[in-house]
Amino acid sequence: MHGLALTSSAGPAEEATLAALLRCCVREVAGPRGLVWPAPPLLLLRVGGTLLRVRTHGGAALRFDGRPERLDAGAWHPLTSAELVRLAEAELGAGRNDEFAGQVAASREAVAAILRARAEAVPPADPWLASEQALVYGHPFHPSPKARGGDGWLAYAPEAHAEFPLRLLGVRDDAAAEEGDVRALDALGEAPPGYRLLPAHPWQLGLLRPRLGGELIDLGPGPVVMPTSSVRTVYAPAAGACLKFSLDVRITNCVRKNAWYELAGAVELTSRLTPVFAEVAAKHPGARWLPEPGYRSATPLLEGLGVIVRASPWAACSPGVTPVLAGALAAGPPPPDPLAWWTAYVTAVAPPVLELYFTHGVILEPHLQNVLVGLDGSGLPVEAVFRDLEGAKLVTGRHDLSGVPARVAEAMSYDAERGWARVGYCLLVNHLVEIAATVSDGDDGLLRELWRAAREVLAKQAAELGGPVPLSDLLAGAPLPAKANLGVRWARAADRSAGYVPIANPLA
Repeated sequence: MHGLALTSSAGPAEEATLAALLRCCVREVAGPRGLVWPAPPLLLLRVGGTLLRVRTHGGAALRFDGRPERLDAGAWHPLTSAELVRLAEAELGAGRNDEFAGQVAASREAVAAILRARAEAVPPADPWLASEQALVYGHPFHPSPKARGGDGWLAYAPEAHAEFPLRLLGVRDDAAAEEGDVRALDALGEAPPGYRLLPAHPWQLGLLRPRLGGELIDLGPGPVVMPTSSVRTVYAPAAGACLKFSLDVRITNCVRKNAWYELAGAVELTSRLTPVFAEVAAKHPGARWLPEPGYRSATPLLEGLGVIVRASPWAACSPGVTPVLAGALAAGPPPPDPLAWWTAYVTAVAPPVLELYFTHGVILEPHLQNVLVGLDGSGLPVEAVFRDLEGAKLVTGRHDLSGVPARVAEAMSYDAERGWARVGYCLLVNHLVEIAATVSDGDDGLLRELWRAAREVLAKQAAELGGPVPLSDLLAGAPLPAKANLGVRWARAADRSAGYVPIANPLA
């Protein structure tokens, strides 16, 4: 539960909701206003004119022990998520968002529903899939991490150990849109002559209600699949691959639809990054990735029914190595030999990301849901598997994109400054900060040791890269960029417009 260990009568859904919103308030509301005062082991902050306090550990991860409290008439009282919503709304003030309180409440109710469903469900035997379905409480720094649009979502929720059959469609040859290698789709069933097989997510099909007949025909239920942590990407054992579907549903910040330029961009990036990852893996043998070699859709509903093929992590990892979602490790128990485990973890995950950025001009999004860590038989991290090409970008000016359609090229490019901020946030703030808090397990002395070890790994990599200025600044203690999830939700803005707030750098 990201360190939340409350002893009051509040249920776990309320506890998790309160903790996530309070973290957002520390980072984005009280912190930038100078209204946070560390008083170890307590942290005090003022939100909406009210003084709050909570016991905390884990450094920038802000893991909480005990119930957060508010000061009222000279006495401390337990804080509720509804009270904190009102305080945050009073602080944020102008441009009031009438949806915000409902989104926070919906996220709390979703967590409660997930917990009820998990109590009666059987987790998958596959340890990788079990890790994909372990993120019960969601993003620890998001005001509504489990808010989801649409009805009937629980039947497709990875956290509830859902599994369900795909719906198979046939798309007439002249109405099919596809690029790249889509043989994995054809392994799911058989289309009649003149048609191509197009698997559909049943939730999306219910949302779109496409007219079937002619260009699109219904071929009935298909193989059973299991949803991974992103909800819309599923594992299809029958194809030995993952399938990334469009979902016209808001999950955390975004409506999760495969835009036409993202469909084309996945294939383009797979082609371009194949030789790049081979070169990186030659220097960092534990580096792995999941290519997205093809997509298929139907021209009448190109974005709504577009499905991207993604390699399975089992195919990427070496024999005897088990892929586990980084987010599950961040939410799990600490390892038995924390310093050795952590050093192996940072060594597996960080150098390939930095190598890709500085040497090859490739920006990954290595946050907790985009990285799988390969564990050997003893549980030691030995490989890092990077995925989701929607978040991968090319540094502007470092690549020749002259033959790529303009909108596709735009979607797969970031300037160097924006790209470095994304790498810094995803790799350090969203990822390593959270893993370090879990590994240290409330021991602040150990936490300092962990960051000293991480600094040694990064300093070695910096030397090998020739001491690039952004990395040297990072090692010198430059503030880290933390994504402003509360700000983007309050503004009802697109996720791509999210800004960053500076936080203290534990490498300093």
